[in-house]
Amino acid sequence: MPGALLEQERRRSIPGASTGQTVDGIVKPVFRWTVLLISWLAVTLTFTDRLAWASVAVEAGRTLGLPVAALGVFVTAFYSGYVISNAVGGLSSDRFGSERVMLCSLVPLGLATFGFGFTTSITYGLLMQAIMGLAAGANHAATVKLIVSWFGLTERGRAMGLLTSANSFGVVLANAIVPSLSVSIGWGGAYNVLGLITSVFGLAAFLILRHRPAPQAPAPSPRFDPMLVFRNRDLTLLGLAGFCAMWGTWGVAFWANALMTRQFGMTPVQAGGLLALFGVAGMVSKPALGFLLDLIGSNKKKPILICVFTTFAAALIIYSGLDSIGEFTIATPLLGLVAFIYTPVLVASVSEVAGPQQTGTAVGITNAIWQLGSVIVPIAIGVVFSATGSFQVAFLALAAGPLLAALLMLPVRYKAAV
Repeated sequence: MPGALLEQERRRSIPGASTGQTVDGIVKPVFRWTVLLISWLAVTLTFTDRLAWASVAVEAGRTLGLPVAALGVFVTAFYSGYVISNAVGGLSSDRFGSERVMLCSLVPLGLATFGFGFTTSITYGLLMQAIMGLAAGANHAATVKLIVSWFGLTERGRAMGLLTSANSFGVVLANAIVPSLSVSIGWGGAYNVLGLITSVFGLAAFLILRHRPAPQAPAPSPRFDPMLVFRNRDLTLLGLAGFCAMWGTWGVAFWANALMTRQFGMTPVQAGGLLALFGVAGMVSKPALGFLLDLIGSNKKKPILICVFTTFAAALIIYSGLDSIGEFTIATPLLGLVAFIYTPVLVASVSEVAGPQQTGTAVGITNAIWQLGSVIVPIAIGVVFSATGSFQVAFLALAAGPLLAALLMLPVRYKAAV
């Protein structure tokens, strides 16, 4: 009885709990939607900062004297830091709390993004991008941990779908505003603006979240467990499948703009508009699939992922054969539908296999594996395009990723731990 009374008192003390509803016997405060909004905005800003380079690479490359094949080195510098901090951020979220990790991610990211706007040498630019990556990576696990803590299994699909739609909206935002900002105030000025917004938001998010404990938050993890993913066969396979899928997704996001500008004579604004359509489609598809998952149940995640990965590979193969702005205008949003839609299913699968107490660690480490594809693909596709001069060959190389992801999903034995 004393324990039950203490638990009732704890839940009464949580702001917003009195105005919430009860689902499966668990208090679900209305504030959870504020948590989702803050997490969504945090992911949006992170992705906008990291994808801004795709919109200014050609102009900035001319300023810095970089050949086309070398434009991806800044992306690789970013992701080298990003991969490391994903794992560290996941471990830290389980141990110290998501709101603290978010603060330590967004504020330094904003400062480094602001600093990158003053790049005048390749060495300085690589350093700033590496720092940006180190700061940005920790945010992913922190936001997923918040969603798992505030949303129960029966509504987590829609919450995860909405959260991961921020990735796609970041693509939309970067391609919609960065080219115009670059024209108006220069590519460096565009980075200055993004950096200021990111740092201010990071501080505001921490102030809002720091005294708002989730009613169903798991106890802090008693120890760091960096080998968690590699001891679990299914988590390892999900990590490798995500690596291959991200190869295709971020290969398109980073290279489509530059490739269409170089090979088909589009202006950066035209190519950016097409990539904005790519992101809009992904932004719509992920929440839709998240709602569907809540309806059909978690045990259908494996066949859904296999189907989506196979369709994504086929779409990239078809896209590789296009050669006119009209065809790209029709096909780009269709490609966006399948290029992003798998994300909420993949993230939810990892969090459910790992369990709530170790969600941060599992999500952080698997995302670090996934993002290795983003580290390698900018340079790999740059080399392919430089060697062949072919848009088609470059996109066929991207299609190999999701095709392999579908094959890796076949031996997964999915079983939710929550």
